[in-house]
Amino acid sequence: MDFAETDEHRDLRAAVAAVAGDFGGAYFVERARAGEPTTELWDALGKSGFVGVNIPEEYGGGGGGLVELALVCEEAAAQGAPLLLLLVSSAISAEVIAEFGSAELKQRWLPGLADGSTKVVFAITEPDAGSNTHRLSTTAVRDGDHWVLNGTKHYISGVDEAEALVVVARSGRDDAGNARLSLFVVDTDAPGLQRTHLPVDIQVPEKQFVLHFDDVRVPAANLIGEEGAGFRQVFHGLNPERITGAAVCVGVARYALAQAARYAGDRRVWDTPIGAHQGVSHPLAKAAIETELAALMTRKAAWCHDHGLPAGEASNMAKYAAAEAALNALDAAIQTHGGNGLAREYGLLPYWGMARLLRIAPVNREMILNFVAQHTLGLPKSY
Repeated sequence: MDFAETDEHRDLRAAVAAVAGDFGGAYFVERARAGEPTTELWDALGKSGFVGVNIPEEYGGGGGGLVELALVCEEAAAQGAPLLLLLVSSAISAEVIAEFGSAELKQRWLPGLADGSTKVVFAITEPDAGSNTHRLSTTAVRDGDHWVLNGTKHYISGVDEAEALVVVARSGRDDAGNARLSLFVVDTDAPGLQRTHLPVDIQVPEKQFVLHFDDVRVPAANLIGEEGAGFRQVFHGLNPERITGAAVCVGVARYALAQAARYAGDRRVWDTPIGAHQGVSHPLAKAAIETELAALMTRKAAWCHDHGLPAGEASNMAKYAAAEAALNALDAAIQTHGGNGLAREYGLLPYWGMARLLRIAPVNREMILNFVAQHTLGLPKSY
């Protein structure tokens, strides 16, 4: 086992940090409070080749894998500028289209995904299905050289910033009556597709939407891979989403701890820095340990995915550990700042909101515990 990063990975971290650092926490917090997209940062990372670092070189990407994309997610977040759409556009949609898409779909979408000029978001969640993908009710029915989509999707991120969606729909049932899922690329301006902004109280730049599909006609060529192969395709995208979500959490934790350590070293009460007191230093040290452990599991999960090994267990564990680490780091950072931890000047609460979101999505901690209990420990399935 070699835990040392390669020179290329160290250079990648430094380059991403340099780009994201030009924007930093003040930029992100301003956009998060206003609910406005971080377009300038996205464009800068795209032009530098980082948004598409995992996309094949033949389509203008960096030719790397999920290890490299996770590094991009982590380092941007560590500079105070976490980007949620990297989880859906670069991790899910790009990975799924690159792996299963036709030559035409790859040529149509991957170059734009590679340079950041195009975003393709992901639509799977439904109000009545939750985590139970088998209960998806959005349907796709073949009609000549088109598929016709009907249904509703819930909590879909970044639709206002995207040119297209990867939509998961039920295209039939197998002999046992189970849903056959298929994936489609659907333009966000397709006739019959209505989007409604879904307000949330946390401060993040990305908006959430409810989508209604009312006889949306999708060209047959926009089917990704084979009809009915959606379950396998979905999890090829969901593991990368969990891994990159974990990487964002690791970066957020690093940012919060750096802010807290700086404050604890500078702030003096009774003529000594507050960081000299164990009541302040120990929670930060504990959070630093948890963050490093989460980072190691995130790297393992990304490595497994890139090498074609089963990555579900490691991806779930990484996402669980990193979300917990980020929340603990932020809680310790806020407590270190005392009353200033809630002051707008220090800008910590928007990061708490993002970390709290990532404790729920893209898969909540309870479903991860169910997965580990069943698949790691061999316990009976509980749901």
